[in-house]
Amino acid sequence: MGDLARTFGVDWPHLVAQTISFSIVCALLYRFAYHPVLRMLETRRQQIAQGLENTAKINAKLAEIESERNDVIETARAEGIALVTEARAASKHATEQEAKRATVLADQIVARAHEQAAREHAQIVADARREIGRLVVQMTAAVSGKVLTADDQRRLVDETTRRIA
Repeated sequence: MGDLARTFGVDWPHLVAQTISFSIVCALLYRFAYHPVLRMLETRRQQIAQGLENTAKINAKLAEIESERNDVIETARAEGIALVTEARAASKHATEQEAKRATVLADQIVARAHEQAAREHAQIVADARREIGRLVVQMTAAVSGKVLTADDQRRLVDETTRRIA
């Protein structure tokens, strides 16, 4: 084996020195370069894991918020429908009340008009009776040719009024 190594030009003292130098360089690199790189990679791995964990928490929170938002929207929709229904009922009730009130007012106006017409009719009848009574008194005075006293006139007016009624 020694001949074979000399054939290929292996110089044992240099090979041992280079092996020791290489081992020292490897130990230094391992100590000062590889460990910091490994620590940095571990830190990055932890940050990524924490980021994924936070993402999962955020997604869960977003799902919860979305659920709450849907609940709030549904509640608001239900309240809106209830308010619209209540407003329609109130409007219908108010319309009915106003219609009843208008009917009552119209009935009152018609009743007053009837009362007014009845008063006017009674007044016209009373005026007509007086006028007829006066005409009867004048005619009686003209036919009889005598002047009637106030008592005669009153008696004739009463008699005529009774007969007309």
